[in-house]
Amino acid sequence: MKQAMSNKDPQDAIYAKSHDQIVDFEFNDGVARVFPDMIRRSVPGYGTLITMIGLLAEQYAQPNSNIYDLGCSLGAASLSMRRRIQHHDCRIIAVDNSEAMTERCRNNIAEDISPIEAEVVCSDIRDINFERASVVVLNFTLQFLPPEERQALLNKIYAGLLPGGVLLLSEKLVFTNPDESALQDKLHLAFKKANGYSDLEISQKRTALENILIPETLKQHHDRLKRVGFQQSHTWFQCFNFASILALK
Repeated sequence: MKQAMSNKDPQDAIYAKSHDQIVDFEFNDGVARVFPDMIRRSVPGYGTLITMIGLLAEQYAQPNSNIYDLGCSLGAASLSMRRRIQHHDCRIIAVDNSEAMTERCRNNIAEDISPIEAEVVCSDIRDINFERASVVVLNFTLQFLPPEERQALLNKIYAGLLPGGVLLLSEKLVFTNPDESALQDKLHLAFKKANGYSDLEISQKRTALENILIPETLKQHHDRLKRVGFQQSHTWFQCFNFASILALK
């Protein structure tokens, strides 16, 4: 996830040709190479979301604290926060389990001139120990964990957050109301087609993601955050079937 995504980014054509067999989606080198184009054309409001994550981090980052970007991909959220946070003694820890992503993320951060320390870690986010955290970002990441493992991760994050710390949780959504579900799916489909994806590309990518991206409803997210112990959780952003929640300890 580079901070700015332009027409110069390599175009995502991974599913442009018919595949005899659709394997589960993975964040490999091929995906990392085209990821800026892929995310821009697939997630409505993504650019605004990244910009606002930087603004929110500026508001909630505490002096001498750690900022975690979990599932950092190419580092868009990390860069956005790094450029807005005013406490130069903060430290950003960007984590992803894809070597292809973290290699490019390190390069992107190395090219950035912010004075805030940033470390890129190639690891499973479930293995991270959270210490003195004031901001934790899970940007379209929790949805890739098995649903039964999600609360355990959030429990660890909550335990490592400082009082007044925040979790920024962005996720794709499903809806219990059939009419709303049909509408949101229709609008998202129109968005992807407007960005140049063909019916074949959309269908094949949907199949590749079917078993590994398990979305939930907004209510499921808010209920889980309450169980974890967060004092407040607010949906601060939504565009079609994508949303982001701010949860405050």
